Amino acid sequence: MPIPRPAPRPADAPVGVTILGATGTIGVNTLDVIARHPQRYRVVALTAHRNVARLAEQCARFRPAYAVVADPARAGELRERLRRVSPETEVLAGSEGLVQVCELPETDQVMAGIVGAAGLLPNLAAARAGKRVLLANKEALVMSGRLFMDAVRHSGAELLPIDSEHNAVFQCLPPGGGPLAERGVTRILLTASGGPFRTFDAARLAEVTPEQACAHPNWVMGRKISVDSATMMNKGLEVIEACWLFDTTPEHIEVVIHPQSVIHSLVSYADGSMLAQLGNPDMRTPIAHAMAWPERIDSGVEPLDLFAVGRLDFERPDETRFPCLRLAREAGAAGGTMPAVLNAANEVAVAAFLERAIPFTAIPAVIEDALAAIAPRPGDDLDEILAVDAEARARAAACIRQHHARGARAS
Repeated sequence: MPIPRPAPRPADAPVGVTILGATGTIGVNTLDVIARHPQRYRVVALTAHRNVARLAEQCARFRPAYAVVADPARAGELRERLRRVSPETEVLAGSEGLVQVCELPETDQVMAGIVGAAGLLPNLAAARAGKRVLLANKEALVMSGRLFMDAVRHSGAELLPIDSEHNAVFQCLPPGGGPLAERGVTRILLTASGGPFRTFDAARLAEVTPEQACAHPNWVMGRKISVDSATMMNKGLEVIEACWLFDTTPEHIEVVIHPQSVIHSLVSYADGSMLAQLGNPDMRTPIAHAMAWPERIDSGVEPLDLFAVGRLDFERPDETRFPCLRLAREAGAAGGTMPAVLNAANEVAVAAFLERAIPFTAIPAVIEDALAAIAPRPGDDLDEILAVDAEARARAAACIRQHHARGARAS
């Protein structure tokens, strides 16, 4: 059956928001912005992977029509919790529930805050349903960029970036559409903090722990994205994402290490101008910007104090010590399903590192093995993308087992 399209919303009616990944950092910050504007926004649905305790607390405060737990085994526990604090909230479960709340007629905006490949199907559903998609899940574009952008164009959906870097680029670009070169843009510069190990040599990198990797110096983030920031894979994924968002190619995107995380990204123009977006490192700024665009609303973020910042530093990234950035550029340039291979292998490798199954420096080795072993395919079909994702995960898992075997022999 055709996906129901939202009925016209009265001008004074609140915007209906569905938040995918409500219990994570993006979700919590989105709810903070919504709480500051109760007349402007209403929560339609909240979702979580398995953190039903926090999800129930959020439902008690915001009273959504739906709550979704991605892990079906936790649905009964969520229903029991909500029976006491938000009995009117209907509980859904699994990927089907995530897709359903993205397609609801009363949902105007979908905050795509699920981390990793798990967000692909609901994000695609939101795009196909013509919603305003607030994209904090870069993996959806990394895995299925052409498919996703075709869905946005076909349905008339709005796609607004939430990643601070891409949101900054969006703010610095001239209005209107069309190729960047025709709009006077010569380069996009994505800034990167460099993570907690920016100054570490190879020997120190081999000894880092999950706790160190998750202690980002500037941003409060989840464990997986914190590790990606530490390996610089996060920036590599952002290069691929930027290519799809802004219709450009990797050679027109430069990564700049900026330890203060005050300049979130820059756009360079043909006349020699360079525009930058600055602000405190707080995700509520891009969230509020995208939710209210083209208007501006209070996000709760303190104004930037340049006198307190004092200085702004810039460095070139070192792709020898941090090869994940190079691997991402190569996968992005290859196109097709290679970014999906990159993403899947990275997710498996990061999970293994967090479980102390491999050292930090083995993460890029696992990814490079998968990229070398799996043949590229066009990537225009969802089933093909999902099959390649599964193949890359299996290959990465096998590489990790080999690493264990070598370690056992050495001991």
